[in-house]
Amino acid sequence: MRKESPKFKGTGVAIVTPFKRSGAIDFEAFENIINHIIAGGVDFIVVLGTTGESSTISKPEKKALIEFSVKIIAKRVPLVVGIGGNCTSEVVMAIHGTPLKGVDAILSVCPYYSKPQQEGIYQHFKTIAESCPVPVILYTVPGRTSSNIAASTTLRLAKDCSNIIGIKEASGNFDQIFQVIKNRPDNFLVLSGDDGLTLPLIAAGADGVISVTANSFPKEFSDMVRYALEGNFEQARILHYKLIDFTNALFCDGSPSGIKAALEIKNLCVNFVRLPLVTVNPEAYKLIQHCIDQFDK
Repeated sequence: MRKESPKFKGTGVAIVTPFKRSGAIDFEAFENIINHIIAGGVDFIVVLGTTGESSTISKPEKKALIEFSVKIIAKRVPLVVGIGGNCTSEVVMAIHGTPLKGVDAILSVCPYYSKPQQEGIYQHFKTIAESCPVPVILYTVPGRTSSNIAASTTLRLAKDCSNIIGIKEASGNFDQIFQVIKNRPDNFLVLSGDDGLTLPLIAAGADGVISVTANSFPKEFSDMVRYALEGNFEQARILHYKLIDFTNALFCDGSPSGIKAALEIKNLCVNFVRLPLVTVNPEAYKLIQHCIDQFDK
């Protein structure tokens, strides 16, 4: 039987991995961003997601980031770690080789590039769930992976695997998401993977979000989510529309390049991403700067 997971309701933040100009991880900046996010009232933190540039981070660096996160977060909020891939056996080996003491769950992305059938996706996540000592949150983001976890597959996994506790839904397909919300078993979480769609999805019954925007504005974004979950949509709408232009600007020239620019503007980290990503173009940087200036007025 699946246990209720209230610790992952509300606002989760897909935290960036800050780098120095040399390309090395900037652990001092990482600590500052963690504290900034927690002070803003968020509900949990996700390390080594897409926003954390996990695809360009080595295994020793991942281990160091996880252990550092556990130490600095110090159980103030739950910690989720991204562990996914398109080779099932390698994901299982990564889980077994990852220091999960102090980690509350993993976030595992739908297999990419190989475009497996739905049965393959089901078997992939069932194998991961059976191998993982902590709960698993699914992640479907077909715009990045070219594969999708169909509603029927999500529901099948939710019913068959008690260790799979929810899904981060970034398909942008409202009907798919509604089918999951409508037919999910008790205590199965649906979290928005699109910041701009968070409010309408909570109105439809979703449980929260894993956000990029909240790296920069954790208080305002988590307040918006909290109001929505409480049914106070009047106040939630005010914050939604206050945030929406900034959110759109973050993604106008790639992510996480946009949020790295925003965090530099807010003096939280250097605007540096690892190749093949590059920093946002000057026009996008100016737009992000403008949105921050307008937001703070």
